[in-house]
Amino acid sequence: MAAQKALNAEAPRIPNLGKRIVALFVPFRAKIILTMVLVVIGAALAVLPPLLVKQAFDVGLFPTDGGSPNLVALAEIVGVMVALFIIAALLGVWQTYLTATVGNSVMGALRIKLFSQLQAMELSFFTRTKTGIIQSRLQNDVGGVANVLTNTVSSVLGNTVTVISALVAMLILNWQLTIVALILMPILVIAQRRVGQVRARIATKTQESLSEMTAITQEALSVSGVLLAKSFNRQDTEVERYSAENRTQIRLQVSQAMSGQWFFAMVSIFLSSIPAIVYLVAGWLITGGAVDVTAGSIVAFTTIQARLLFPLMGVMRVALDLQTSGALFARIFEYLDLKPAIADRPGAAPLPSVAPQIRFDDVTFRYADAQDDSTPTLDGVSFTIEPGQFAAFVGPSGAGKTTISYLIPRFQEVSGGRVMVAGADVRDVTQESLVSRIGIVSQETYLFHATIAENLRYAKPDATLAELETACRAANIHETIARFEDGYDTLVGERGYRLSGGEKQRIAIARVLLKDPEVLILDEATSALDTISERVVQVALDDATRGRTTVSIAHRLSTIVHADVIFVLDRGRIVERGTHQELLAAGGVYATLYAQQAVTV
Repeated sequence: MAAQKALNAEAPRIPNLGKRIVALFVPFRAKIILTMVLVVIGAALAVLPPLLVKQAFDVGLFPTDGGSPNLVALAEIVGVMVALFIIAALLGVWQTYLTATVGNSVMGALRIKLFSQLQAMELSFFTRTKTGIIQSRLQNDVGGVANVLTNTVSSVLGNTVTVISALVAMLILNWQLTIVALILMPILVIAQRRVGQVRARIATKTQESLSEMTAITQEALSVSGVLLAKSFNRQDTEVERYSAENRTQIRLQVSQAMSGQWFFAMVSIFLSSIPAIVYLVAGWLITGGAVDVTAGSIVAFTTIQARLLFPLMGVMRVALDLQTSGALFARIFEYLDLKPAIADRPGAAPLPSVAPQIRFDDVTFRYADAQDDSTPTLDGVSFTIEPGQFAAFVGPSGAGKTTISYLIPRFQEVSGGRVMVAGADVRDVTQESLVSRIGIVSQETYLFHATIAENLRYAKPDATLAELETACRAANIHETIARFEDGYDTLVGERGYRLSGGEKQRIAIARVLLKDPEVLILDEATSALDTISERVVQVALDDATRGRTTVSIAHRLSTIVHADVIFVLDRGRIVERGTHQELLAAGGVYATLYAQQAVTV
């Protein structure tokens, strides 16, 4: 756990990260261009009211010729100002819709892309990575950049245009006062960069903690996790484990919230104090007679300067958000850059449409994380299973039986030798064509929290109810389903926990039969069942294997005594092969295993 946590904490370095983030918006460039136009128009309009304020003072309220207020001119100016406010509000609503659409579309596309990438990864990736960590990348990291994706374009562009327009207007009104207003800006920019670096480090640690919390939740609140905790009376331990990480998360969230607050407080104080300073400097300029400054100019100048506060802080906040989210984007792109260890080769062809003979030619397999000098899981394994044969693999735990079942559909890649199906090396055919002709029933049946019908249709989405019933009759489960109040619309519960082990297994067999594969792989399909359930399931399996090339990974030898050929594995090698009677007569490993189980045939 500590090693995974340390690994997860390191924000990866992604080349051209900025360009890749920008590339996410390319498919939505038309809407982005329209948004930019609206932002520029809205920002430009926002600067006009302060200039109109000057006219309202100098022309309408206090004419420079000393006359009485010009109500006609004042009414015209006020009318223009109200019209500008209405136009700006309408543009703001339109702009918000566009930015929300683009931002959430980009975020959704990024989430789909990441999910698709994870679906393409090889099986070993998921065996060595916590499910919670993977979920955190998909949910927490993508969610963490949502604000940046949604608001960055409009915020940066709108606030930047507003700031530039305001500065131009301020220069037009009085360049001396503008210098006074901006004299400390370089210091604020330098401080902003330092704060951004701190927030980026905190963001990385925060996402690490979120990943760990997600992992704890996934482990402890799954049905299996809850059963384990209750079985050992360790609920308090799980609560404390979650509480400890939650305390870490609270501390990091507070640190993240507080990082930069002194900086923004300083910016707020600085920008809020400038009007008072401007009044002082204006008074000095007027007293000295060096500059002719009207009351309207001073009011308009301070009004514009006050309008700088929120846009300027907005630009700085976005800059900080971009620095903070850089680590999150890097973590996302790190997963998007993963290369599946098992993928179709260039020019891969469909599996030949001939009877599927299975052949292993001097196959060696070693897991990627195994030591170079360790004993391989499979070492020089060779055998042939003819079309329609029932072949069984038996042996002690850890002998390599399940590995063989993973190599046939190419869920794992051989380290040496060849795996041949239908006369073709599995590395030279497309994975889709290979897996489409193979059905697998494993020891651990996985059912979705859905109806029985929905679980069955996972194999064939367009299957009719009649087809479901046919498959279930073949799997010896139709009568049981028919007795349920909701029949095929019965919810099976999380991982099928509302059903018994035998019922789940027979539904899994029916699901495979609905696929109608030519090759059937049974990976200890009855080892977790009681004797009565095993017999019922075995009947279903016997029916399912007829006419199919079958590979059975067996723990209980009673299930494979009628196999056409039995291969006995020990320490990664095939040490015996033959029929049940031949192997008993040989008096070797198989005969010893058979005697230990006290099997009665």
